[in-house]
Amino acid sequence: MSWDDVTSVNVAPIMGEFPPDNDEAFLLVLAGTMIGEMYRVGRERTIVGRGQKADIRILDDGISREHCEIVMEHGHPVLRDLQSTNGTLVKGGRVETHRLQDGDKILVGSNTILKFTYHDHVDVTFARQMYESALRDDLTKAFNKKYFMDRLESEFSYSQRHHIPLTLVGIDIDHFKQVNDTYGHPFGDAVLTEVAARIFDSVRVEDVFARTGGEEFSVICRGTDGKQGLVAAERIRNAVNATEIKVADRAISVSVSVGLASVPGHGIKHALAFMTAVDEALYSSKNAGRNRTSVFKK
Repeated sequence: MSWDDVTSVNVAPIMGEFPPDNDEAFLLVLAGTMIGEMYRVGRERTIVGRGQKADIRILDDGISREHCEIVMEHGHPVLRDLQSTNGTLVKGGRVETHRLQDGDKILVGSNTILKFTYHDHVDVTFARQMYESALRDDLTKAFNKKYFMDRLESEFSYSQRHHIPLTLVGIDIDHFKQVNDTYGHPFGDAVLTEVAARIFDSVRVEDVFARTGGEEFSVICRGTDGKQGLVAAERIRNAVNATEIKVADRAISVSVSVGLASVPGHGIKHALAFMTAVDEALYSSKNAGRNRTSVFKK
């Protein structure tokens, strides 16, 4: 892949080395696990890495805990490598220190390419809208299946390499076909939206919540083992069951069946097997009467 071939859904950068008045500096992720994300660069020092102390935390192959930093020197942004294992590259060349210019592309780790650019408030709003529309389900605003599959592959691989626990949760609305048949599809869409909102409120910021089927949702829980995953899954199930869903002059109660699997363990060696394990646990919940949570056990 050529550096010049890397593109972004974001607006074009403002040309020139110096930022226009009222513009702020950002790093846009053009390739890698967090593709499409936008991070604001701090006024004094911004650390990029995979560790807890990083201001911009990116979990991808080959990224050190504190990989590189951007600091302001005499009003100009300067990129510094922090003795990272695999180095920091700009325009294809490894750098120790580099005075950043608008549009510079920075490679950190094996796959992550960041673009340094300036945006004003309008640019930022537009860029985020473009990012959201490309990766979100239109109805529920959860991530779409394509984004989910990409993230699952990368999160699973990262978990396997670094021996970090990972839990995948599958959620299915019980008797949803009956809801559509009885009340109509517009009412069914409203139920999907309400259920998604309750799941949103039940997951952490770092979790990946996606709509993966008609009435099916999934949550990727990073750094979560089986015991913690069961707590998270039950929190989701109880949140959906807690109150009635009201649409216009109708109010109904819905429940969800939940299945989960966690790695490492159970002989799960790739992301597809991870999904299959969750499906088996979810079917167990449905076969046992629905409105319950089952854990995959080989």
